[in-house]
Amino acid sequence: MKEARIVSNLNLDWKFSRGDEPKAWYKGHDDSEWRDITLPHDWSVEEPFSKEHSSGTGYVAGGTGWYRKNFKLPSELKGKKVYITFEGIYNNSQVWCNSYYIGKRPFGYSTFTYDITDFVTFERDNVISVKVNHKDIADSRWFTGSGIYRDVYLTITDPIHIDQYGVFVTTPEVSVEQATVAVNVQLTNETSNPENIQIKNTLLDQNGEAVGSSSEITNILAESNLHVDQSINVKEPQLWSPENPYLYTVKTEIIKNNQVIDNVTTVTGIRSFSFDPKKGFFLNDENMKIKGVCVHHDAGGLGAAVPKKVWVRRLKALKEMGCNAIRMSHNPPASNLLDLCDSMGFLVMDEAFDEWEGVKNKWFNGHNVYPPKHYGYYEDFPQWGETDLKEMVLRDRNHPSIIMWSIGNEIDYPNDPYCHPSFETMTGNNDSKKPAAERIYDPNKPNAERLTTIAKRLVQYVKECDTTRPVTSALAFPELSNLTGYAQALDVVGYNYKEHLYEDDLEKYPDHVIYGSENKPGYDAWLKVRDNDAICAQFIWTGIDYLGEAKGWPVRAAPAGFLDLAGNKKSSYYYRQSFWSKEPMVYLAAMPKYALESERNPRWQGDPHWNWKDGEELAVFCYTNCQEAELFLNDKSLGTQQMSEDGSYLSWDIAFEKGVLKVVAKDRNGNKHTHELVTASAPKKLDIEIDYPELKADGQDITHMEMQITDENGNPVYLADNRIELSVEGPGELIGMESGNVKDLQTYNSNNRKAYQGKLVAFLRSKTEEGTISVTVKSEGLETTQLSIPVKKEEKVTASTMH
Repeated sequence: MKEARIVSNLNLDWKFSRGDEPKAWYKGHDDSEWRDITLPHDWSVEEPFSKEHSSGTGYVAGGTGWYRKNFKLPSELKGKKVYITFEGIYNNSQVWCNSYYIGKRPFGYSTFTYDITDFVTFERDNVISVKVNHKDIADSRWFTGSGIYRDVYLTITDPIHIDQYGVFVTTPEVSVEQATVAVNVQLTNETSNPENIQIKNTLLDQNGEAVGSSSEITNILAESNLHVDQSINVKEPQLWSPENPYLYTVKTEIIKNNQVIDNVTTVTGIRSFSFDPKKGFFLNDENMKIKGVCVHHDAGGLGAAVPKKVWVRRLKALKEMGCNAIRMSHNPPASNLLDLCDSMGFLVMDEAFDEWEGVKNKWFNGHNVYPPKHYGYYEDFPQWGETDLKEMVLRDRNHPSIIMWSIGNEIDYPNDPYCHPSFETMTGNNDSKKPAAERIYDPNKPNAERLTTIAKRLVQYVKECDTTRPVTSALAFPELSNLTGYAQALDVVGYNYKEHLYEDDLEKYPDHVIYGSENKPGYDAWLKVRDNDAICAQFIWTGIDYLGEAKGWPVRAAPAGFLDLAGNKKSSYYYRQSFWSKEPMVYLAAMPKYALESERNPRWQGDPHWNWKDGEELAVFCYTNCQEAELFLNDKSLGTQQMSEDGSYLSWDIAFEKGVLKVVAKDRNGNKHTHELVTASAPKKLDIEIDYPELKADGQDITHMEMQITDENGNPVYLADNRIELSVEGPGELIGMESGNVKDLQTYNSNNRKAYQGKLVAFLRSKTEEGTISVTVKSEGLETTQLSIPVKKEEKVTASTMH
């Protein structure tokens, strides 16, 4: 039986050339000397870091690159519609099919689709040519990447077909007893004949069993569109939540003459939610606090080309920390990341833009080092803003994880560029080095009242696509935005780093739903949420370290995360876990006492090792959510401390002595939980863990190699920074290595790297043939390690062949 709709991944076997080639759009262009690559691909992290590049984007290269893809379509597909979808190209992309120019897309974060039906051939070669022009490397306040850094796929349908984003599933009525699943279907008849068709929606549970369906027969006119609404009642539904991320699937079928001619499957979750200005956030009628983090889209040494399994590892860690929400900062994310938020149980704030028509300062010579440059999306927003925003909402609106649409981040940042006569001077949350002249009101700059006009328009664009979720924006200066009407244009109002305004503004604006859209990680900031019914959320900056927004050479990344660039947990991770997690935990870290005041900050207090100078005076920190903890040094008790209601951690002052530092914590039930630090001897071995010990032979499957340097007894050596070299043979390849060191300027495109804090992570990708990947890991002074990873084909039956 032939497939009614074919969706074929096109990530394999692309050709790539760095630089401009004026004739590369031409189908007959000779690309035999070009590089063979697999998508997703980011050339920015393949090239050397340079001080000549922009600190804001991580001191990486931009420039121009060309991609070409050759594929064939079987003759049996003649008469079908053919579309190509790019999930993300950074940036200023132009696309050709068989020498025909198809279109361009300036925004680097939008998914976009072209109808290439008129340009493809059958049983002969087709060539897609893509030019990427990342012309301005200082066009962002953080790392962007360069190239086709997300998935590409073909979709082939019948001329009578469901539109792109043509199925919209909502849950207008939800209770424990029953729910209504509403399905809106939009379809198109591109033939010259009217047709009688059946439109059928079936709801499947997580086991693939049908739990309900709805169907109707109707007539669709020639060369016309049709909208159909159906509903399915579900008794005793499984309700989606972070604790129970239960997913259903809606199977939508178009049937003609008893044959399915098109079908789409839509993953959905049954849940209800609401925001109340006095009581906060409710999910399935239960009040809850949103414990969120902000994340950017990169993954250290992989740049912007992040495989799905990398996000799995990172989200697992954040989940264990107690996090239940992700803010997609500050651009539409990869669709597979949203899929994971659905299945792993994270609430999502989906965000579109960091700037509108007013250009923000872009730091290129160190963070807040004047003068800035002024490139960016503002150049394209007037023409493309509506298209890009609607594309995000239409693409993402079926994700049950999404609870808010954000139309912008810090668009109202003081004097960047908007100002207002209500404030003679304005200072933002990140203005430590801003000259006095840049803080004062300037009538020649754009007036902040303009933001209200734009915001109202953007809110309307969102509502045209989805009315089931509130629209928000992350405000940098609500002191002004509440006066201009910008805040009033929003359904819920995000405050960035403005906890001190909560109490007064809740009184001034009693109808406003106010929450923390971006926050520092201090304990006081958490108490502002925990102890205030009206404030439902905080989103900590940030969940994970990210490339760019760098302090200045040689620092090339922002180290603000709970996880480092490699996805490894920092001490600050456990500090946050002690606030957020319901599972009993305890963790030790230490630091020199003399450095305590200068190094004390809410992100990072202490290092998890016990290798210091003999007799050195240390502050030892214990992060725990247990009731009490007792500290032992070489089995000698150093005292028991009780956690107080207003305390965020426990601490002891002690002199260093080699051996074992151990803490024993007791939870409310009297159960004991321990953590210990052991004085390590010289580095001797490598402890290697592989999270996926068998890979699929699809050319895209990946696994992490997590390497920990240990002494001869297996104790982690935190201070080890050995250079580790990998050699890979067989049906696999090394696609990146990351240590987490934000000052390491070695080019990522290498098979060796120095460990940082005793750790290094390598990313291995399978090829398309079966066999065994053999990996040899070498480092001077350490024992050589060899390991094997089998690569196997999946059993799969396909109705047609494309390659």
